[in-house]
Amino acid sequence: MTGTFRAGRIGLAFAAALGALPAQAQSSDEFYKGKKIDMIIGYSAGGTYDLYARLVARQFGNYLPGNPVIVPRNMPGGGSRTAVTWLYTAGPRDGTVLATADQSLSVEQAMGDKQLKIDTRELIYIGNPAADNNTTAILSTSPVKNIEDAKRIEIPLGATGGSTSSQYPKAMNALLGTKFKIITGYPGGNDINLAMERGEVAGRGSNSWGAWKSTRPQWVAEGKLTILVQIGLFKAPDLPNVPLLMDLAKTAEDRAVLKLLSASTTIGRPIFTTPGVPDDRVKLLRSNFDRMMKDPAFLDVAKKENLDIQPVSGEEMQRIVADIVSTPPSIAARLQEIIGGIEQNNNTGK
Repeated sequence: MTGTFRAGRIGLAFAAALGALPAQAQSSDEFYKGKKIDMIIGYSAGGTYDLYARLVARQFGNYLPGNPVIVPRNMPGGGSRTAVTWLYTAGPRDGTVLATADQSLSVEQAMGDKQLKIDTRELIYIGNPAADNNTTAILSTSPVKNIEDAKRIEIPLGATGGSTSSQYPKAMNALLGTKFKIITGYPGGNDINLAMERGEVAGRGSNSWGAWKSTRPQWVAEGKLTILVQIGLFKAPDLPNVPLLMDLAKTAEDRAVLKLLSASTTIGRPIFTTPGVPDDRVKLLRSNFDRMMKDPAFLDVAKKENLDIQPVSGEEMQRIVADIVSTPPSIAARLQEIIGGIEQNNNTGK
């Protein structure tokens, strides 16, 4: 074979490859045309996981090629584990199902929780619309006004199960000496809010600060809430006088434990899909999710619904989850000893 002939064949092959690229891109772009995407929500309706997921479901299809319809489906149970386990084991692996579930699942995996039947690192994260500090908050009518009071007076806090809503008060009871009575079994955050209104519980073990402002703005405006502690790596700008949970630690080891527990706030209200979705489809979902998060039209819709948007990209979430799961075993084991798994949490009663 002569050099000229060989070069000619290479040139033709290269040209053919270039010609094939638009067709491949087109097939990726056309995948969602006429499709329906399920949005699986691991909690009952009305809570902030549900509200953010439904906001994404209503808007995201407009940003995807082919404008697929996204249908929300609530699948509560086990502090969102029912939903994420279904998605991980039975969900279609083609990008036609999205989901949201508890932000602390990677922390539970780091602790070696045997009740968790998934590897959170294998979920494919599309993005997070709301990285926000969590809070432990009570009604201002409670005799407890701060963490020091909570060390002397027992009050009931509502929780959904083995999620942050029970983990935070368990950790505070163990490391700070508070006397929170944890009432689990509520299917979602809105159910706990209603329980607060009925006087069943004094407050919530966990709810994001942005969620309080969006779902109960009147409580915030009228001073009906007392924020005992905020959970995150940095203070929220508008909560300068509320202590960070990890800053209340008595020892360096306790601080490391509480920092691990606080790290998942960056995961916020995650939107993810199944393992095994083709790379080009993942790229399509992630890039258009990021585009939506910056679009003034989307931000205006979120503002009208009182939902703060503080996005984190899917790529960054993937790194955060991997970092959390690789936590030093000694720290993770200590946290596991303190807060236990879902089975223990669910036995605290309703």
